[in-house]
Amino acid sequence: MFNKILIANRGEIACRVIKTARRMGIRTVAVYSEADANARHVRLADEAVLLGPAAARESYLVADKIVDACKRTGAQAVHPGYGFLSENADFADALAANGIAFIGPPASAIRAMGSKSEAKKLMGKAAVPLTPGYHGDDQTPALLHQEADAIGYPVLIKAAAGGGGKGMRLVERSEDFPDALASCKREAISSFGNDHVLIEKYITKPRHIEIQVFADTQGDCVYLFERDCSVQRRHQKVLEEAPAPGMTDARRHEMGKAAVAAAKAVGYVGAGTVEFIANQDGSFYFMEMNTRLQVEHPVTEMITGQDLVEWQLRVAAGQPLPLAQEQLQIRGHALEARIYAEDANKGFLPSTGMLVRLSPPAESLNVRVDTGVEEGDEITPFYDPMIAKLIVWDEHRDAALARMRKALADYQVAGVTTNIDFLSRLVACPAFSNSSGADLDTGLIERQKEFLFPATQAVPRDALLVATVGELLWEQHAAKQAAKASGDPCSPWHARDGWRMNLSAARMIGFRDGDSLIETLVRYQGDKWQITIHGQTTLARGKKLDGDRFAVELDDRRLMASVVAVDEKRSIFLNGSTYSLLRDDPLHLVEAGGAQGGGLTAPMPGKVVALLAQPGQKVEKGAPLLILEAMKMEHTITAPAAGIIKTFCYAAGEQVSDGAALVEFEGVS
Repeated sequence: MFNKILIANRGEIACRVIKTARRMGIRTVAVYSEADANARHVRLADEAVLLGPAAARESYLVADKIVDACKRTGAQAVHPGYGFLSENADFADALAANGIAFIGPPASAIRAMGSKSEAKKLMGKAAVPLTPGYHGDDQTPALLHQEADAIGYPVLIKAAAGGGGKGMRLVERSEDFPDALASCKREAISSFGNDHVLIEKYITKPRHIEIQVFADTQGDCVYLFERDCSVQRRHQKVLEEAPAPGMTDARRHEMGKAAVAAAKAVGYVGAGTVEFIANQDGSFYFMEMNTRLQVEHPVTEMITGQDLVEWQLRVAAGQPLPLAQEQLQIRGHALEARIYAEDANKGFLPSTGMLVRLSPPAESLNVRVDTGVEEGDEITPFYDPMIAKLIVWDEHRDAALARMRKALADYQVAGVTTNIDFLSRLVACPAFSNSSGADLDTGLIERQKEFLFPATQAVPRDALLVATVGELLWEQHAAKQAAKASGDPCSPWHARDGWRMNLSAARMIGFRDGDSLIETLVRYQGDKWQITIHGQTTLARGKKLDGDRFAVELDDRRLMASVVAVDEKRSIFLNGSTYSLLRDDPLHLVEAGGAQGGGLTAPMPGKVVALLAQPGQKVEKGAPLLILEAMKMEHTITAPAAGIIKTFCYAAGEQVSDGAALVEFEGVS
């Protein structure tokens, strides 16, 4: 077994590998960019080596720097995690040439499966079922369009070297094909350095089911059952679970057998995942093979009781597989939810900023949190905005769903926008929680839009009351701290108790909920407050606990809540939900909305890749204006209302900073 390994990755997966390596007595070396100098994986590792600037192409993607780091630290092997260089055959070759073990498959297997089109040809020879499509080398746009027409719409354009949902476009009409192809190729060249695409028939109501395979150097290969990854947005997985709902033993055996055949066809070694598109009628087709550990591997670990990273390390060290096929069993049900810094109500737009509050649910035998960040860390625009993976397990699916609902309700994040509330609605959605899984498919989120994206509701009265009590308690706390630091700590002039000689004190505290101004009238009554909102009065009392937690009494009810303040923003955590308000201070002018003069601003740092309209053009609300590339994904900036484009502030190819004005736009009625 290895004495020291280097982890050529960052974030959650680097921390995950360190955890197993530490348990096995293996020392670890972290690598990091300048943006990750204080990252959690750097803090956890035994050693760390700086690779270069924040941009991945100058740090995590530079194979020579990682090889050099291995030599300098004496690392005997490299665990690539997922993403970055994990499926780079040249990197695996470079390690081998320097006598460093690659904790992954042979370079030949990576190359064989690295091109979706070549992999399809290999799988066809191995008698693995294939989806109808075009996998050829001729990439002439006209020919690709012709092939798509011949296959019949809808079709899916996929980057041949792609993964993680990037470089994929669904096309439902022939006239939409040219623009979709151009966009797909742009994203593919940006993410993978290769704009080769393939075209496949889009299966109506498909399920995305993948099989975990493992092979050793002795020629043995097993499958550790399936994961259902059907719940996706923009072709990226949101929720994963194991086993797949409604899966029969016969179908599981058939798919497992096909996955093992796929692995053996390329001389596979290590952990791999064979992904299938499954029809509702039970038929399935090979989609691709990921030659690495998957993001969602914890659900397999939870139902099998195995540590897949430990398996990887043992196999890479030349040891045989820990268990044979007949020794592997499924126990219970597991689900994984990906906690992202993103705004689900704005097309899952990534969010950046400091994690001012990060309080995950308590871990146990039933609840697991895999994360690469801690409170006080920052979600930057340079990398994937994942905060954590929340994994739950129980004896059956209904119990696991209940665990997930409770764990999501207990998850508190402030400082960035997250998808936690969206995930809570998703696991409660009848189409998903149906025990038979009969309504599960990759279009579930789109189909259940009404349930998953309800109309924006006003912040409830209880949350407004809690926010008001929070302001008052924080004022009292600050006054006490100031009194302690003064020369006369017992002076009554330090108190913020509303004392008046005659009438009781009264004041207004204002909040903004979107465009609405909410004013709360507060009357001081000893150690209580009489709070009036929208004409309704409540007698309130509160006590500050640790951190930003409060015990609040509202008439005859008691609540536990948290209020996190960041500048004017208030995040209220109450009864498993999160609400956002802005403190409205009449003495502090806050400029809200877009840029001055009705402009549109960049939601994050990025690059303008295409302008979709012309200056002087009149457009309707929602019309696409330009495409901004950020975090290696394309985001379409649309018109906020009907209006006229006065000018674009940037040309295609130019970089923009967060909040930069993109378009001068004049609304018309």
